[in-house]
Amino acid sequence: MSFKRFDAEDLVIASEAVSAPVWSTGDPILTTFFTSSTQPNLESGKFYYDVYQTGSTLDNAAVQFSIAYGDLDGSGSAPYNSSVVGKSPSSTIYGQYRTLVLGDEESSFSFGGVSQEYFYAITIDRNQFKESLLPASFNLTLKNTSNRILTLTDNSTAVTTVSYNDAGRVYQVVSGSNGVPYTGVNANGYTATSGSYGLFLPDIGTIILNGAALDINGAQGINLSTTRGTTAAANPAKLYQVINSGSSFQLNYKETVTSQFVFARIRNSEFNYSTNPSYITGSGDLRISSMLDTPQSYITSVGMYNDNNELLAVAKLSRPLLKDFTKEALIRIKLDF
Repeated sequence: MSFKRFDAEDLVIASEAVSAPVWSTGDPILTTFFTSSTQPNLESGKFYYDVYQTGSTLDNAAVQFSIAYGDLDGSGSAPYNSSVVGKSPSSTIYGQYRTLVLGDEESSFSFGGVSQEYFYAITIDRNQFKESLLPASFNLTLKNTSNRILTLTDNSTAVTTVSYNDAGRVYQVVSGSNGVPYTGVNANGYTATSGSYGLFLPDIGTIILNGAALDINGAQGINLSTTRGTTAAANPAKLYQVINSGSSFQLNYKETVTSQFVFARIRNSEFNYSTNPSYITGSGDLRISSMLDTPQSYITSVGMYNDNNELLAVAKLSRPLLKDFTKEALIRIKLDF
């Protein structure tokens, strides 16, 4: 084994942005959606659903995203205690997202400048979206039992200044596709009276949909018929059904991959002799006498050590590299973090 110290110019750090579908299937569009057969019968199923790409009992099943229903007044779910009005699972979910997104317990959600009291939150599984979601890659098709179709996207291509809150970047969810609003109703892709269709929050992997906009019974909405009041209602199941019927959910993640390049420079006079003990006889002589004047060696890997002689990484060559006094080599090693 031979050693050589790397110089400062042998080390280079570079970063590049990588984008790919968030779904575990690797497909750009998720077209099949499943829930656990036991979940609707659980108490949590009344306000929270996990959605899989295949049957939840199969070996390759993985949660792709979750659907939660939040309500400022605690509507749509039974109260924790009948003597405490407005405190229910849906009010807890509303408060959790209000703290996460708005950072203020007294604020209310505003969708395109219109305040609303209830919403549906689609949260992408943390293992799927890596660093953040990619704006303009969001396309969600909703279809109700009357075959009315609503296609939603974010308005990232239509804004010149990005808005921020406690959750990072904020875009409005609008009618349209690939980040371009549909201007048939309003120039900005909003509904006529209920504001935008929600908020696209790429830095926390969440899409908050405006319940009032989805409830519109007309061309602008999907007539979701959200159940409000103090009775328990499986509102997440209603959104799940129109997503399942729409059979098209497209979304990519974006990740910055930092790479360190290490250049192992091998001059003609270096690494020509092998330290393999099989080259030497028991008496210390070379087994092949021609190696004395015309030595050859094969480089198969490069080990990287610290100053304490501790092995940190090993780079393997795709095939052995022949080295002698007539050859020089430059091996580029890429370390991804």
